Order: sequence, then C-alpha cells, then structure tokens
Amino acid sequence: MAARFDALNRLWGKVRETNHDFRASTDVFPMLDTEKLGRTLELTELGSAAGTANKPPKSARALDEVEQRIVSRIEEEKKASYQVLEDQFKHFEDRLNNLDFEGQFGLIRQANYTSLSDFKAEVAIGQNQLHGLRRDLQEVEQELDHFKDKHGLRRAAKVSTAGWMFFKVAFLVFLLLLETGLNGSFLAEGSALGILGGVTQAFTLAALNIGCALLLSIFAVRLVIHRSIFLKLLGLLGLGAYVCIALGINVALAHYREVSAIAFGDAGRQVMDRLWTAPLDLADLNSWVLFGLGLLFSILAFIDGCLMFDPYPGFGNVQNRVNKARGWYSTEVEALIENLKEIRDDHNEKVELIIRDLSQRRQESQAIIQHRTRVTGLFKEHQNQLERSANTLLSLYREANRKARTEPEPKYFATPFKMERISPTLHSAEEWNDRELAERIRTAQDELSDQMKKIGEEFEDAVSRYRQLDALFPGA
Repeated sequence: MAARFDALNRLWGKVRETNHDFRASTDVFPMLDTEKLGRTLELTELGSAAGTANKPPKSARALDEVEQRIVSRIEEEKKASYQVLEDQFKHFEDRLNNLDFEGQFGLIRQANYTSLSDFKAEVAIGQNQLHGLRRDLQEVEQELDHFKDKHGLRRAAKVSTAGWMFFKVAFLVFLLLLETGLNGSFLAEGSALGILGGVTQAFTLAALNIGCALLLSIFAVRLVIHRSIFLKLLGLLGLGAYVCIALGINVALAHYREVSAIAFGDAGRQVMDRLWTAPLDLADLNSWVLFGLGLLFSILAFIDGCLMFDPYPGFGNVQNRVNKARGWYSTEVEALIENLKEIRDDHNEKVELIIRDLSQRRQESQAIIQHRTRVTGLFKEHQNQLERSANTLLSLYREANRKARTEPEPKYFATPFKMERISPTLHSAEEWNDRELAERIRTAQDELSDQMKKIGEEFEDAVSRYRQLDALFPGA
C-alpha cells in the first residue's frame, strides 16, 4: 500500500502530525505590586527628605530624580511586557504557519490529480493478470471441447469431490481391514504361527485380492466403453483377466486354508495341485465361506474403483484441469476485487480524515487569532495599569513630600503622569481571511468528496469488467 496514492499519503501524514497545544492564560502580563515597589524604592522616606529640603522647588517643571526613577521603572516594565507580547505574537505566527493551509491545498490538488490515476493503474494491473489466467482457462476449455468432440461425448465429466474421494479410499481401507480380520480367523486354524500368522497371511492375500480388483477396474476394464475398437478389446481382456484373477485368488485362498491345516511345509505345492486337478473340491463349509467373502470383497473393490473416476478414460483428468483453471481464475478475480476494495476503503478513510482535519484546522486558526486579539487587549489594559501604578507611586512620593515641605509644592505635582503607549504591530498580511479560508476549505472538501465518488465509480466499473472479462476477452 505504500506505493499507492503517494500524494494522498503525504497529505494524510501531515494531518496525523500533532500541533502544539496552547493554553490561554490571563497572567501573561502580571500586575505590579505598587506597595512592594514603593517600599523597594523607599518613596516615603525619599519624599519626606526631599520635602524637608523643599525640593523640588516651587518653580520646577521637570520631574526630579526620584520621580524620574519611578517613571524609568515603569518604562522598563512596559518594554519588558512588550517583549513578552512580541514573543506571544511570534508564537501565534508559528502556530498559524504550522497549520500550512497553502501546503494542504496544494497536496489536495496533487492527490486529486494522482489518486484516480493510481487506482486505474491498479485496475489495469489486475486486468492484465486476469487476461493471462483467462487465456490458460480458455486453452483447457478448448481441450475439453476437443476431447468431447473426438470421443463423441455429450455429457459432463463425473468428477469426484475431495470428500467423496476420501470416502471411497476409506471404503477400500475398510474392505482391506475387514477381509484381513475375517480371513485371519479362518487361516489361523491352519497356521503354525497361530493368530499372528493367520492375520499376516490374510493381510497379504487381502491386499492382493483388493489391489488387483482396484487396478484392473481403473486401468483396464474402463477401456471397454472407449471409442477405439483396439482399446475396447483391451478392456474386454482386462475384464476377463479380472474375473480369472478374482476367482483364482479366492479359490486358492480357500484351498490354502484346508491344506495348511494338515500340511504346513508343503501347503503351497498341494494348493497348486488341487487348483489344477479339482479346483472346486472344497470339503469344509468354512472354505466356501472364505471363498465367498473374498470374492465379495473383490467385487466391491472393483465397483469402487470403477466409480472412483469418470468411466470414460481420460475424461475426468481433462475435466479436473478445467475445474482447477476455473478455480484459480475465480479465486484471482475475488482476490483482485477484494484488493481494490481495500484500496478504495483506505483511500476514502484517509480522505474523510483530511476533510475533518481541514475544518479542525480552520477552528484552530480562529482560536489562535482570537487568542492573539485577547492578548493584544490584555497588553493595552496592562499599559493602563502601568500608568495607574506610575501615578500611584508618584502620589506616594509627592504626598510624603507635601507633608514635609514648608514651601509651596511645584505646580506639576497636581498633573497626572501620562505614559506614552506602545501600539502593537501585527504582521498579518499573509494570513488567511476567515471568509476566504472557509470558502477554500469548502471547495477542497467538495473536491475530495468528488474524488471519493470517482474512486467508488471506478471500483464498480472495475468489478463489472472483472466479472465480464469472458465477454470482453477475444475469442472467449
């Protein structure tokens, strides 16, 4: 996914970046403690001393040294507060720049330009993969049609499912074990090794009995229905061979049971003599039961082998290849559609996050500007407070001075101090106007929503093309 929607992913990465939190504080410009400052500057003492000396004289127009010190202290505080305000402005400016609306809008334009192209490219890649699989499927389908035409078949091949095949194999194993168990109990009576010897012999003969029936039914007898005369003859020979082998094995097994009971070492030769001279001369009923059971198991194994695959030789193999090719093709179609769905959902999830983020960034921009305006107002009020503090300190000094004087005070003592204000300068020329920003955000969100709609339409079109590839594929 990393290579898809590069522009959108870059935009999404910027959205996920956490902006610095800002806590508004009403204590940006703390109030002066005039009482403490008055004590620090020793205004009462200095005022009394100057008054005793009748300083400043009545004719004075300029502030004396102590008053100038008070004003200087207030001016220093004003300059320090203004520096704090400048730092706050710089902080607000950095936060507004971090919102980077212009960069966001540029990435949105780029994402809108490339995302649909990226999705179409992904669709084209999937379609090319399907074309290759469709050609493979077409080839095996043509092979199946040719096979059916060549052999005059007008039906579908009988293909066993995995579950049905497992059942058939399990049935053969069941027959082998059942025949081994039943025959073992009969052969144990004439075996020198008892039950163990009887079971061992029974397993060997059961495997031979069922194995021959299975192999001949699969590879020989099925040729009987083949279109070729030569193969039909081979199939008939196979059928005859099966009948002879099934009868021979089970008659020999029955004779072996009777002979092994009286002749341990020479049982094999005597069985061969009996088969040659008197094959049906069985004196014991159990020998006939053993013969009937063996023949029954052989016939069941023969029928199971005939039903294991399609009766017509080779037809089931061709059909299996077609089914596998169809399965691969269908699986790939579903996988590609699911892949496109994941890409679409991932794209839409990111777009929805970006749309929400644009609104949040605008709200944050408004909050920053409002906070900056409030801090500017706080600074203006702080200057008023500094002026009041200056007058309070001057009054403290002058009142002490008056009380200690014997001569009239200067006229300027009655004139309040007027502090020169600093007008904050905002560098807001490059800032977004809120109305214009709202319009641009609305336009960007509409473009992103339209992009989501186009991706959805392209997805539906791709699914339709994948589903209908058979109709679009030449010669299909």
